[in-house]
Amino acid sequence: MGLKRYLEKNRSAIVKKWIDAVINTYPLDTSQFLKSQNDRFANPVGITVSEGLNSLFDELVTEPAENRMREHLDPIIRIRAIQDFTPSQATSFILSLKNIIRETLKKQLGKTGSEKELLELDTKIDRLLLLAFNIYVECREKIYDLKANEEKNKVFKAFKRAGLISEISDDRPGSQ
Repeated sequence: MGLKRYLEKNRSAIVKKWIDAVINTYPLDTSQFLKSQNDRFANPVGITVSEGLNSLFDELVTEPAENRMREHLDPIIRIRAIQDFTPSQATSFILSLKNIIRETLKKQLGKTGSEKELLELDTKIDRLLLLAFNIYVECREKIYDLKANEEKNKVFKAFKRAGLISEISDDRPGSQ
């Protein structure tokens, strides 16, 4: 039996451990809430992580298309980019999948001699990590741009209130 079949057969156990690995990166009280609350509106972070990782796993088992992987990964990384995670903390959950797969399938992997398939899967996971890092950087850049624009607008409004800035009218001499 090939690696793909083992992954499909053990999908729910692997994905559950992967979701737990992500949720366990949060503080204890937060992670307990994320694990226990199944309401989409009460727990959007937990549901987003769960749905995204389920879809990402399916993509990794088949031939992953970057646009579909980005589509499933983007919401997870966006959430982690606005939280207090460093870039490595925000994306390292992807690498945990390698260990989870090896732990879950250690008996089967020893029998099949599927080192080549495992290496191919590792490469897919590495590409996913790089994609996650790119998404994280894009999100952080957007956050910094928003903050800079907000500060610029605050200064402009303060100057305008102080009378240091005025509107230029179109009917001034030489405006045509």
